Amino acid sequence: MYRYDAIDAEIIADRVSEFRGQVARRLSGDITEDQFKPLRLMNGLYLQLHAYMLRVAIPYGTLDGGKMRRLAEVARKYDKGYGHFTTRTNIQFHWIRLKDAPDILESLADAGLHAIQTSGNCIRNTTADQYAGATAEEIDDPRVWCEAIRQWSTFHPEFSYLPRKFKIAVTAAPHDRTAARLHDIGLILRKERDGGLSFEVIAGGGMGRTPYVGPTIRERLPAEHLLSYLTAILRVYNRYGRRDNIYKARIKILVASLGAEEFARQVEAEWEAMDKTKVDVPTSELARIRSEFAEPAFKDVTGEAFEAAKKADPALARFARNNLAPHKRPGYAIVNISLKAPGEVPGDCSADQMDALATLAERYSFDEIRVTHEQNLVLPHVALDDLPAVYAELKRIGLATPNIALASDIIACPGLDYCALANARAIPIAQRIAERIADPEKAEAVGELKIKISGCINACGHHHVGHIGILGVDKKGEEFYQLTLGGSAAEDARLGDALGPALSAPQVPEAVDLLIDTYLRERAPGERFVDTYARIGVAPFKAAVYAEAH
Repeated sequence: MYRYDAIDAEIIADRVSEFRGQVARRLSGDITEDQFKPLRLMNGLYLQLHAYMLRVAIPYGTLDGGKMRRLAEVARKYDKGYGHFTTRTNIQFHWIRLKDAPDILESLADAGLHAIQTSGNCIRNTTADQYAGATAEEIDDPRVWCEAIRQWSTFHPEFSYLPRKFKIAVTAAPHDRTAARLHDIGLILRKERDGGLSFEVIAGGGMGRTPYVGPTIRERLPAEHLLSYLTAILRVYNRYGRRDNIYKARIKILVASLGAEEFARQVEAEWEAMDKTKVDVPTSELARIRSEFAEPAFKDVTGEAFEAAKKADPALARFARNNLAPHKRPGYAIVNISLKAPGEVPGDCSADQMDALATLAERYSFDEIRVTHEQNLVLPHVALDDLPAVYAELKRIGLATPNIALASDIIACPGLDYCALANARAIPIAQRIAERIADPEKAEAVGELKIKISGCINACGHHHVGHIGILGVDKKGEEFYQLTLGGSAAEDARLGDALGPALSAPQVPEAVDLLIDTYLRERAPGERFVDTYARIGVAPFKAAVYAEAH
């Protein structure tokens, strides 16, 4: 895991001190809310429906026990005892008092945490595969490149005031767990025949009001030139991105209007004219970063105790079946921790749970915890024979739900319960759907089914790429929901198709039941929901839902 150096510490401390003065001026009335807004947004502080919300950065989703404990402390001391993990792998605290914000940021800074570039028109938190460094699938550890991007992009004077917010994802595995093609820039690591590394560069993806699956603008970029090529992309975007219309300001609109080929041509021209030696990471610095991600000191493990425990405990066996992923090291597993227990708020984690997770990470996972873009957590390196103890503790703290990638593992944004931009509630819809399919045997019979819910068109819940996507809309002051089917955020990325007219809130859980029933009736052996949909199309699903609804 990368540990911040003295430069990081100084940057963060200076920013906290600066913001303390800005908050004092706002509280005294020396500056108005309109004057304060851009200052607080630069520090991750939003004004939502009921209180301020603070968004804390978790670069490439990686935490250690000390950082997790500090987040727990903030939740307990300054919020209502919990935090909310987001689809950007950050954490949000939704009940912050303005007067406390500087003290919170100072406390976070002491633990190597900050809220820099978690909002505003800048390069946001770069995300990576939550299995980085643990899966045998990967070409290279993507966190190395994410860290290089973090250092390059933080307070970058040329890219601090872009036309709109900017999001980057890096993956190095054939199975994409980062939604790379739905980002402003997606980067997929490849290995060349000579053993060198290259990136497939994707630009212009995104969700929101006008969703796009990003096109590839360069098939093979030598990895050592990553930062100069990113600079070229951002310069073209900075030069031509729309600043007169917030709805047309994202890079996806520029790429779509120019066409991928012309956009790529302009980027290549900008890149070729650049002195790359002044931009790209020196080999020595890249080696220093890489050394911070050294492989843990794995031990030889037989796994015999784990196999015996599974045979004795069907609940542990179910958890292992659904929540474990293969590890690159024999005798180890990647443990996925669901924050989606039926009836709970997707992505929420209490302070007590955070403290317990910190202890689990320190004791059983080489002091590492990962946050996923699907609002769950991961212990990346757990010895198989330690799994019974890990499972027992997860069960004690209410985090042993065996539903990863199943129907109740729902992504949901905070929606109208918190967000001033939302048109409808997302959390209650997620809870009702999850409760209807809480039976683990039924959930396993259905299999992989990714349900994603957004409370408005900004798509923080990634509804466009859900196998079942649910979008909250306002109809004459009432909350309704539009459904889409067949989306995917993985390597086969595609946008979902509209099912039909919007449904009322009580109709949505019933509609999901009908969609699942239709799938179970129509599926061929081995087909996932999304596979069956691709084969038979929308008509059978639409008939089932609207025959019942009307």
